Amino acid sequence: MAFVFSIINKFIFTPNISKVKIVQLPFICDKTYNNKDFSINALEKAEYDNCTFSNCNFTNVYLANISFIECNFIDCNFTGTKIKNTTFNNITFKDCKLLGLPFYQCNPFLLSVSFNNCNLSLVQFNNLELKHTTFNKCNLTEADFTNTNLTKASFIDCDLTLAAFENTNLEHGDLRTSINYSIDPEKNQLRNTKFSRSNIEGLLKKHNIIIE
Repeated sequence: MAFVFSIINKFIFTPNISKVKIVQLPFICDKTYNNKDFSINALEKAEYDNCTFSNCNFTNVYLANISFIECNFIDCNFTGTKIKNTTFNNITFKDCKLLGLPFYQCNPFLLSVSFNNCNLSLVQFNNLELKHTTFNKCNLTEADFTNTNLTKASFIDCDLTLAAFENTNLEHGDLRTSINYSIDPEKNQLRNTKFSRSNIEGLLKKHNIIIE
């Protein structure tokens, strides 16, 4: 997988398609970063493979065009982080703050992420392919899933207060243990999606039905 991204990251196409600028990104593998403040000392623009970032600060940091492959982010702050064309392939976020992060701006090619006990309030996942994605014990207040493919995604013990679901594919997904969602079955794909009986009102709010 890393070989694929190494090739992709070497080429940047200019407006004149007859000219191709070749860029070789450094390759950094199997490295651990602890207690780093990248808002003060910038993270090197590179391709990071199988690296771990623990208790690191990415607040307002530019990560544009950087690649992360099979990396773990633990207790990191991504508030205001710039991720245009950033690659996230097989990435785990644990105990991280990603408030308002515009994931729709990252590189969609082979995008694969999972979240465990993260603050994902106001995060923008719209128009992304997020099949099989796991959200475990996450705060997803006002997250945007408009036009998102969440086929077979799992929302485990998540708070989905005011999260936006419109033209969202949730087929074969699992929301049985999550709360406070409002999902219109007429505007979303819900075939074989699992919900709990105790939270079924989240599918009926538009109808103003009283369930006791």
